Amino acid sequence: MPNRTAFFVSDGTGITAETFARAILTQFEISPKMVRLPFVDNVDKAHQALRQINHAAHVDGKRPLVFTTVVNMDVMDVLRRDCEGMLIDMFGTFIAPLEHELGMKSNHRVGRFSDVTKSREYHDRIEAINFTLEHDDGQTNENLEKSDVILVGVSRSGKTPTSLYLALQFGLKASNYPLIPEDFERRQLPPAVLPHKKKLFGLTIDPKRLSEIRHERRPNSRYASLENCQYEVREAEALMRRAGIRILSTTHKSIEEIATIIRQDLEAKTAR
Repeated sequence: MPNRTAFFVSDGTGITAETFARAILTQFEISPKMVRLPFVDNVDKAHQALRQINHAAHVDGKRPLVFTTVVNMDVMDVLRRDCEGMLIDMFGTFIAPLEHELGMKSNHRVGRFSDVTKSREYHDRIEAINFTLEHDDGQTNENLEKSDVILVGVSRSGKTPTSLYLALQFGLKASNYPLIPEDFERRQLPPAVLPHKKKLFGLTIDPKRLSEIRHERRPNSRYASLENCQYEVREAEALMRRAGIRILSTTHKSIEEIATIIRQDLEAKTAR
């Protein structure tokens, strides 16, 4: 039987609807086709979205799953009346109980999340992203002291994606440094990061998995050989242990999990 189609319908970007829906759908052993329908902010666009949703219902032979964060009542009326999918109104599910609990009405404003661009938090996050891109892979030592966190690890151990996630999701200025053979010979972390030991986190990875990742980049090279990967991981972990920094393995943990652990550690250090 064909898989269902999941639609994420929003009067804004659809990011909230998609993120929330994906989290829910991971609880089920299904692989739906996922379609985001953003900026559905008037009745005409609602009818356009409906045609796409209802067409999927006929093609799939199953009701589409329609997750929505639309707050425009006219748009929602169209969706509720004519949608041939299972409509899941995320805001409606949570806003009404919150209105009752808080004793106040919500704003019910279309595009409410566009206000985020005016917030200090938003601008801090943009600044963190720019900083993180500038300080990726040890490109520069300038303003390194402004880093909220500095990641070290061998090449392809997950430093760059973790750094970017920390900046994008948490607004943290994240630098990262590769550990290279010269560091192993000196038996010391890169000199530039040593004054910032309290901000350091080490990333490691299973050598076999590292070899697989590197073979995708440079097949049949010494860089990707299992023997070399075993050597680099062993030496890198030894450096980290001698420096007394926390080591996190990216072998079985997702970027999201690693980043959350790092953030929790930083918050705990700040609270002390």
